[in-house]
Amino acid sequence: MIQELYKLRTQNSWTLYEEAKKFLPGGVTYAIKYWEPYPIYVFKAKGSRIWDVDENEYLDFWMGHTAIIMGHAYEPVIRAAKEQLELGAHLGFCHEWEIRLAEIVTRMVPSVKLFRATNSGTEANMYGIRLARAYTKKNKIAKFEGHWHGGYDALHKAVNPPLNKPPSLGLTDCVMNDTILLPFNDLEGVRQRIKGEKLACIILEPVMGSNGMIPADREFLKGLRELCDEVNALLIFDEVVTGFRLAKGGAQEYYGVLPDITVFGKILGGGIFPAGGFGGREDVMELLDQTKRKHYEMSFHGGTYAGNPLTARAGYTLLSELIKGEVYLKINALGEKARKGLEDIFSRNKVVAHVTGVGSLFAVHFTKEKPKDVISAIGDTKLAKDYFYFLLNNNILCMKPSKQVFAPSAAHSEEDIECLLSVTEEFLGQASV
Repeated sequence: MIQELYKLRTQNSWTLYEEAKKFLPGGVTYAIKYWEPYPIYVFKAKGSRIWDVDENEYLDFWMGHTAIIMGHAYEPVIRAAKEQLELGAHLGFCHEWEIRLAEIVTRMVPSVKLFRATNSGTEANMYGIRLARAYTKKNKIAKFEGHWHGGYDALHKAVNPPLNKPPSLGLTDCVMNDTILLPFNDLEGVRQRIKGEKLACIILEPVMGSNGMIPADREFLKGLRELCDEVNALLIFDEVVTGFRLAKGGAQEYYGVLPDITVFGKILGGGIFPAGGFGGREDVMELLDQTKRKHYEMSFHGGTYAGNPLTARAGYTLLSELIKGEVYLKINALGEKARKGLEDIFSRNKVVAHVTGVGSLFAVHFTKEKPKDVISAIGDTKLAKDYFYFLLNNNILCMKPSKQVFAPSAAHSEEDIECLLSVTEEFLGQASV
């Protein structure tokens, strides 16, 4: 019944999806954008709203995979991008904006003294891992179960349950065997699994994103920092999601724990262009310096569009607003209001569900206990899917059908949160829970 209502409201999206299947594998450019029986097709976005090709207006809580922190079509970034388009979007030479972007990143992020731009978070993770291996002269790396670091082979392991199945075809054993899996929020478990291993680095998301915005415990992160120092491994924070969102200095500012290398993406592109980057200590980043080393003595990094003036200027313009710090008071308050409101609704309706998250990030889990890792985040997928479609049919968008993740922006209001809470209450009143 829920999907039938969806089909009635989205006939033009269905038509486009039928056409897309002729030219795109699965009809989409990224599997996460698909849901049964077909995704919506969006043609316009402004502030906290988007509109699909059937002219349905939605309250958007996905916000471009969490990348859009000031709202869709944020005017200062749009103006800067238009001006740069006239001057030159891609020049192939050095330009001022790559300097400005790097400089403001080093001012905002406590651990970053030197910075390099990439085209995506996946690229940034790839180069960050390579740099850690170059610096430590060790091959093995460690990542956490359930953490997502993009499609780079060495990190594309044990992302979603079942963790013993490969997350993709085409991954070779020789690469996978150099990646050690660790249990999230379990410091003693980490110690046991790395015993006797010669690790180049330990990488993690300070807030596990794709499995439901599950934060690291503060003491766990502090323990990881000490452990990496103890075994002479670098600590890498993947702040593609949390960077410039939890605070102007990201999760490392919020938690007060400094990594050796930080990886960025999403917000770094101004919320409108694909972007990534990585940075860290001078002695680590120095291995990228072509003025000091021959090519075979360096850790390579590059890219045709890496740090292009259009993306760099858009990123700099957005960060120039975020560095003021004012936006975090608003969006974090919205996140807290949503978490408390949802928990209260679930409790009053006697529904077994939990809300995780920190700052402006939160997710709903239909689980018996509040999740601390990817295994405890496995819950009632049917109820989660019903909730997703109920929100969708009531013009609220989030991701994804199996687990609802939310990332409100500065364009959202308290009334938007109240709308989410009201629709959730209505869902629980109709659902068989």
